[in-house]
Amino acid sequence: METIRRYDIDWLRVIAIGLLIIYHVAITFQPWGVFIGFIQNEKSLEPLWVPMSLLNVWRIPILFFVSGMGVYFAMKKRNWKQLIGERLKRILLPFLFGMLCIVPLHILIWQNYYNQDIIYSPVPGHLWFLGNIFIYVIILSPVFFLLQKNKNSKLLKWSKFLFKSPIGLIPVICLFVLETIIIKPEPFELYAMTLHGFVIGLLAFFFGFYFVFTGKVLWETILKWRWLFTGLAFSLFLVRFILFELKSPNYLTSIEACLWIFSVFGFSYKYLDRPSKTLAYLSQAAYPVYIIHMIYMYLGAVLIIPLNIPAALKFILLTAFTITGCFITYEFIKRISILRPLFGLKTEFKARIIYKAGSIKRLQGLTLKKR
Repeated sequence: METIRRYDIDWLRVIAIGLLIIYHVAITFQPWGVFIGFIQNEKSLEPLWVPMSLLNVWRIPILFFVSGMGVYFAMKKRNWKQLIGERLKRILLPFLFGMLCIVPLHILIWQNYYNQDIIYSPVPGHLWFLGNIFIYVIILSPVFFLLQKNKNSKLLKWSKFLFKSPIGLIPVICLFVLETIIIKPEPFELYAMTLHGFVIGLLAFFFGFYFVFTGKVLWETILKWRWLFTGLAFSLFLVRFILFELKSPNYLTSIEACLWIFSVFGFSYKYLDRPSKTLAYLSQAAYPVYIIHMIYMYLGAVLIIPLNIPAALKFILLTAFTITGCFITYEFIKRISILRPLFGLKTEFKARIIYKAGSIKRLQGLTLKKR
């Protein structure tokens, strides 16, 4: 059975991982980078922190939303046991492999660069995200399958009625605000291996699934009101920037993050829900690139940071070095069957995502009319 593919969701995953890489490179040029384990350039590019801060409140939550959406589509052709088995292979295996073999490499580079004691450090590092995702699947899959079995439930009918208006998204926002009130994260943007990161990820993962599960009503609303979400989000960012020096109260930051995410969903649905060869390639490459990007970023920093050139040029060169190294390595990984599952790739090439323009025509009756 052919499954309807949401190409905009694939694009969002690719774009979010691309932003993640650029964000990590930018930390190299912040005065506090070394304190969180990054190789730091002597001259900072502190103006970079303004756009970084705009992205930082929603770049990780949106990845959790997209991951929850991915589970919805995976469940279309898998039962509970098959879903868990597939996630064991695609998430837990790369997570454990990365924790044991990938993360210690970039830590080793950092230790050597700063003349620290060389210690093998099998820690989650930047792969903490995968560990969280696997736990969410275990926790929420019974709920997801229960929802799937009750597609005519009063809850679903009520949700569809509620989501006909942007006001219907207020309860969703309130849950994210409640999370910050209870947990009191400091700062809001500290997601990695924190209770805040776990709970906000759990909420985003659930609503990612639920947003797709509820069907076209929600997406029509997000599409229609995307400019409203954008305007409100940008206004809250200006408040955070001007009045609070980028450190607004958590409840305001949480609202801003949700509005940015709804805005991104609306624009991506309008403009990105179409197949392309570029997407087919990048969608497959995104997972391995995410896993290995820190190694190339640290290697590039060792080579580029000591150069006597402007910091802005170093930033450009380091970004290019990291991305180039990752994609060259991806081309190597995807050709070796024993390596593919270790980096989250399916073991058979015939399992690739099918991106054909003809499939869009066959599904026109099921897709939303773009405004």
